[in-house]
Amino acid sequence: MIEKILPSRVAVAEALSDPSDAVLFPGEEELIRNSVESRRKEFTTARWCARRALGTLGLAPVPILKGERGAPIWPDGVVGSMTHCTGYRAAVVARREDMLSVGVDAEPHEPLPDGVHETIALATEQRRERELRGVSPEIHWDRLLFSAKESVYKAWFPLTHRWLGFEQADIVLHSNGTFTAALLISAPEPDRAAGAAANAAPTGFRGRWLVADGLVATAIAVENEPDTPAG
Repeated sequence: MIEKILPSRVAVAEALSDPSDAVLFPGEEELIRNSVESRRKEFTTARWCARRALGTLGLAPVPILKGERGAPIWPDGVVGSMTHCTGYRAAVVARREDMLSVGVDAEPHEPLPDGVHETIALATEQRRERELRGVSPEIHWDRLLFSAKESVYKAWFPLTHRWLGFEQADIVLHSNGTFTAALLISAPEPDRAAGAAANAAPTGFRGRWLVADGLVATAIAVENEPDTPAG
């Protein structure tokens, strides 16, 4: 499903159930030791998907541990993202020479729980949602907005190592299966020792979305464009 909204250079692995041969690798068990069974299953299957996706790139299976703020630690030279919800798990990976960052999210295609929408949606986003509901009432635009914000954060954090709140991304959803995100956050002060380019934070993202089989999925892929040679 989610591969339909990602570039071909991004490897995707998905699961609609928890396979019996999905196992944890060394170091992963400690991350999930005190979790309930449902959480263990989604955690394990997401990493099973991640290892399958890495294999598509020709890379050996490795433990996928957690780093800063719980972000997955990928092998050197690899970027990636994982997502899971009821009945669906997925992982996507790419070589850093192709993609600077990827962020994906999947959610059940149903309304958000009471009280959640008001905490994640800006006034401008709520106004645009009302307009979209008038055009396509069959889409749960509130859930789609939530998913898009999750994908934005997953694409943002590996690039900046900075927190991004729901209120710091203004998402414009389009009925053609695309969205844009304007980031309402100031850029960090440049580290002169590292060079300004190393600290450059994105000011926005472009992404795609899809609704199918009772799920909504969103994806952002930030391509690693080669430097333009000087004229």
